Amino acid sequence: MHQLSELDASFLYLESETTPMHIGGVYLFDASGLETPVSYATFIKYICSRLHVAPMFRQKLKEIPLRLGRPYWVDDSEFSIERHLAYVSLGERGKKTCVNALAAKILEEPLKRDRPLWHITFVDGFKLDTPEGDKDGFALIVKLHHASIDAFSGEEIMGKLLEYSPVPRAINPPRPWQPRTEPSEERVFLQAGANMLKAPMQFASLAYNTAEAAARGLIQKQIHKLPLPASLFTAPHCPFNRQITGNRSIVSASVELARLKTIKAQLGDVTLNDVVLGICAEALNRYLITQGTKTTTPLVAMTPISVRSSSLRRATGNQMSAMLLNLATNETDPALRIRHIHRNAVETEPYREAIAADRLTELLPSTLLALSARLYSELRVARNYQPLFNLPITNVPGPQVPMYLQGAKLVQQYNTAPLFDSMGLVIVAVSYEGMVTLNFTLCPDVVRDGESLEGLVHDSLDAIERRAEAAGEAVIDQPGDASPKSLSNEIYNYLEGLLKKRPLRFWR
Repeated sequence: MHQLSELDASFLYLESETTPMHIGGVYLFDASGLETPVSYATFIKYICSRLHVAPMFRQKLKEIPLRLGRPYWVDDSEFSIERHLAYVSLGERGKKTCVNALAAKILEEPLKRDRPLWHITFVDGFKLDTPEGDKDGFALIVKLHHASIDAFSGEEIMGKLLEYSPVPRAINPPRPWQPRTEPSEERVFLQAGANMLKAPMQFASLAYNTAEAAARGLIQKQIHKLPLPASLFTAPHCPFNRQITGNRSIVSASVELARLKTIKAQLGDVTLNDVVLGICAEALNRYLITQGTKTTTPLVAMTPISVRSSSLRRATGNQMSAMLLNLATNETDPALRIRHIHRNAVETEPYREAIAADRLTELLPSTLLALSARLYSELRVARNYQPLFNLPITNVPGPQVPMYLQGAKLVQQYNTAPLFDSMGLVIVAVSYEGMVTLNFTLCPDVVRDGESLEGLVHDSLDAIERRAEAAGEAVIDQPGDASPKSLSNEIYNYLEGLLKKRPLRFWR
């Protein structure tokens, strides 16, 4: 048995009717050059031959009685591929807009918990819109639960499922697989008890971290009674920071990777990730202007960072850290803003430790985290308080060589991420074969006119290109204090100033 981490389990407990917690993907294939089309029956055989690439495909959840601990992953002795695949034919209407609309509806539905947490819909009748005219193809709509993967490992799993050769290979029979016997309720109960007994030893081995966490907790009890310094957590209210519904919409915009590399070269000491974030910031800026809600306070993004193992043979799960990043949307020059974003990212580097996802959940049980999120939603806290950040933005590197499924070429992919209450918009950027696709997962009841984001991305890239050369020569004023910043130091410095003015009684 492999037990879920606190972070993985939190994605299970956070799930509700309006917040399904799976990562989604829409994959479009060109099958026009094939002598024999890829049928649904062929696809079933193909998937069966590839199930060995990751254990998660044949493992399901095993709950602990009375929820005395986190669930386990166990082999599904009743595994059936038919429970994870579906077929949809679009007839003659299968353009990209139809596929995206279908995907939005499919992705609104949570995955069923009595089986491995993944599902693929095979979409037949898809027509690729190309300059040469419509071409025959098909699409895949994929759902993988966030409790079993993160965006980075999900991209690698899809890479393992597909092929790198345009020549259709013979489909091998499935590798022999014998599920391990599912543990009894008594065995799971005993294992939960053993884990509880080991907890004191684990806390002892983490004495330093526990003491540090306790000290921080002591300070936090006082922080909530005091006005926070202006430099901390000042994300403004935005239209997409409101309570969401269960409706979903997918908007995507693709740009050439070469154009982004040119901007990077012109701006100098920045990264490609900074350029991607700069395009996102400019597009969001323009969107807020069109909605009449432009704010002078810079938007703040949460950017996940993968810290996972490079081997899919190990437990996949969620192995990531994150940092809060000021997107400098108060800067009027969209190209110069990218240099500000780079500086903010460098200065924010120490913040990673402060909000690393695994450390946040070490001492905070996943059930308590879920309860807090539910109360946050039901009490509509987002309406009365400023958000910690405005939206997540994830940049996932993908393969730059073409990939195939039985000779059909993957021409484009769109990726989605879960939404939360007060987080009605998520951006996932994925690169593939010389293109970068910005994928906007949004709640249309919160983010109105979301389809305009596609055009705004292209307008933003054009504007950045026009200003890139001049911005590359500009000098950004550096802060007077060049010493590295950290979250704890800023809090301590702020409290030190307060202590000099009036005493604080920490024992209350």
